[in-house]
Amino acid sequence: METWRGIDATPEGWPASVVAIGVFDGVHRGHAALVRTAAKAAAEREAHSLVVTFDPHPTAVVAPHAVPAQLTTIERRIALLGSLGVDAVCVMPFTKELSQLSPDDFARRVLVDALHAKAVVVGENFRFGHKAAGDVAMLVELGAELGFEVLPQTLAADAEAYSSTRVRKLVAAGEVAAAAEILGRDFGVEGTVVHGAGRGGTALGFPTANLDVPEGMAVPADGVYAGWLFLGSRRVPAAISVGTNPTFDGDARTVEAHLLDFDEDIYGERVRLDFTAHLRGQVAFDGLEPLIAQIETDVADTRRALELG
Repeated sequence: METWRGIDATPEGWPASVVAIGVFDGVHRGHAALVRTAAKAAAEREAHSLVVTFDPHPTAVVAPHAVPAQLTTIERRIALLGSLGVDAVCVMPFTKELSQLSPDDFARRVLVDALHAKAVVVGENFRFGHKAAGDVAMLVELGAELGFEVLPQTLAADAEAYSSTRVRKLVAAGEVAAAAEILGRDFGVEGTVVHGAGRGGTALGFPTANLDVPEGMAVPADGVYAGWLFLGSRRVPAAISVGTNPTFDGDARTVEAHLLDFDEDIYGERVRLDFTAHLRGQVAFDGLEPLIAQIETDVADTRRALELG
């Protein structure tokens, strides 16, 4: 799969294509169905399939006070889109200049001149152009004028059934199993393993991998979860804690994982933590002994939730 950033980097001689366009944050089941439709339409038209996504999120430019928490890094988003069988992904830097293009200019300069769109696949609520002036009906009109089809897709009968907004709400509430139903996979966060306070491996006897999660990313509600740590192609079961460590009067919110049956130094490694099941909320314990007893229970519950036997 080819990838590039910005229409100016489009490969020379890029052929006629079927373009799926959207933000696609999270790449949930609705997004996946839309992208697969584009791949199928491209095969039927003997064209290349191309996904156009945006980075940063358009809200960061047009309404920076209201930027939503992101469900995936751009690298993860590209990988997920690529797994759906498309030929290429173009990441469009969303800039002030891009936001000020009229719908007509966007269709001509981006879809036709740069990407050679033969057909365009979008969600039925797709908006484009300056101040979101363009909708699907306008895109159909422009397509008739400029020579491309428009294939609007209904993501779900219930508009809230498949939406990144709904996934964000569920994640923020700690409802990771419900979020997974929409995503089609466990929700995950990525980050670099860094040194924490060091209590896990000393005072508690349960060492943890602490993640430095990039600012602006969605993180589940405070609590304890069963999940998996992904290190390259390796998958390690994990009891994951999100919160401020109230037993120790902490104030900084952290994401840390005790890795089951694993004893390797992974400081500095880039990893992903996937959240499979919510086990309990955050609790302040009266001393180390009850905390250690609860962690032992959490580990046993993690094994059960992950069906480790």
